[in-house]
Amino acid sequence: MSTSDAVPGRETRPPRRRIHTRERLLESAERVIVERGYAQTTIEDLCAAAGYTRGAFYSNFRSKDDLVLALFDRHSADRLDQLERLLDGPGAASAEGLARALLEVNPLERDWILLFLEFRIHAARDPRLAAELDQHDRAVRDALAELLQRCCPAVARGVAPVGGVAATLLAVREGILARTAGEGPGAPVALDAAVATLSAILPALGIVPTPAAPEPEA
Repeated sequence: MSTSDAVPGRETRPPRRRIHTRERLLESAERVIVERGYAQTTIEDLCAAAGYTRGAFYSNFRSKDDLVLALFDRHSADRLDQLERLLDGPGAASAEGLARALLEVNPLERDWILLFLEFRIHAARDPRLAAELDQHDRAVRDALAELLQRCCPAVARGVAPVGGVAATLLAVREGILARTAGEGPGAPVALDAAVATLSAILPALGIVPTPAAPEPEA
């Protein structure tokens, strides 16, 4: 199978075995590359962790960059699923709670943050890769905008177009990730300031959490 066959979207129905191989490579890579970082991980490391040959790797991914972009797609989808559960259910009792859920980072995600920042800097020096990462960013922005429209109908009556709102929320979150990745003493201060500001802005944008269901009467 040629390398070009591995480009996402080229096959409408990939063979089941290939889907399994791709998923296994991604699952193994998520453990290895998130822990070691982008620069310190080789394709040989990724193949060894998954128990596959370089041929199997190149049948599913064009490069290490291609695999990392696929990991970002998976991670973004998981984050959007979490946000949908929060917006579509009584999970946030206030605008402040929703703002904190949007911006706060689980300590277990710290390695993900470092990988994300490292890869973004790496991509900035490669126009082709920067364009691919931009395509990923736009897809995430559009998915978030669609989610906001579906779960927060009032967002359409807010002070800004929903696409701009989604782009701004993602940019704010990315900035907070960068500021808090080092876990220095200023990290919680930056997070609290961003949460306070965002919680004041969200209602004006039409993004309000679903109110908690009333307690059943005794």
